Amino acid sequence: MALIDGNRIAETIVAELKAEVAALPGRKPCLALVRVGDDPASISYVRKKEKTAAEIGVTGRVILPPVTLSQSELETLIDGLNADPAVDGILVQSPLPPPQRTSGLFRRVSPNKDVDGFHTVNLGKLAQDDDSGFVSCTPAGIMELLSRSSVDLAGKHVVVLGRSLIVGKPVALLALQKRAGANGTVTVCHSGTRDLPAITRQADVLIAAIGRPEFVTGDMVKPGAVVIDVGINRVADASKKAGYRLTGDVHFPSVEPKAALITPVPGGVGPMTVAMLMRNTVKAHALAHGRH
Repeated sequence: MALIDGNRIAETIVAELKAEVAALPGRKPCLALVRVGDDPASISYVRKKEKTAAEIGVTGRVILPPVTLSQSELETLIDGLNADPAVDGILVQSPLPPPQRTSGLFRRVSPNKDVDGFHTVNLGKLAQDDDSGFVSCTPAGIMELLSRSSVDLAGKHVVVLGRSLIVGKPVALLALQKRAGANGTVTVCHSGTRDLPAITRQADVLIAAIGRPEFVTGDMVKPGAVVIDVGINRVADASKKAGYRLTGDVHFPSVEPKAALITPVPGGVGPMTVAMLMRNTVKAHALAHGRH
């Protein structure tokens, strides 16, 4: 068994982007980060994104609208960012406090500035193998982790647990693509799948994005499989100062001895999501300046 060190790989990508941005003439890339409300996790995520942007040389413009803003007023704010030539990428941090609807704002962001990759245009481009769009950051990060860990999906059975538009569906499409590093045979499982362990035991590469803490146990994984744990869950733990511990969708103690490669939580997929967001922002800047 070997750990896939997402922190190390993300740091390498950040260093590559820093060199790329430093060589750019004129205005540097700008990412608008829209956060509504005071959700502790959202505050932490936006702070991390702003910090990484600054490290690379990307301008991070944090926008904190009042919680009292209506959906239409938030949409008007997004429209203004879409029209602002100094903004290359727009990220709306989820979750939004009720009654705001995140999906409506995702679709409001211009596809050319949709560095989260959630707009229907960019999802459609992904389905058509059109790389001119933006791929959502976590699926892109998973593929980068596999590539930089010398895992070639060609001919392998890839089992994806979860069918969300944020992770499950996009990563399945990426793994299916007829290109270097991909070309896998993909099965997508979900809450309605019968005899799930029988399917997961067939996986050469198992991607767990089901949102249930420690759901995947050792008896669900075949020896020598590559296991990518996308989950990040808070589980009550009185022994911890915070009163909880972070765990993935994989029961690490029972799966780790059987896996050839496995991502830890934290320090696996999470850092890659931020790195891919920065890569998308640099790409958006290049597209805006006709360089891509």
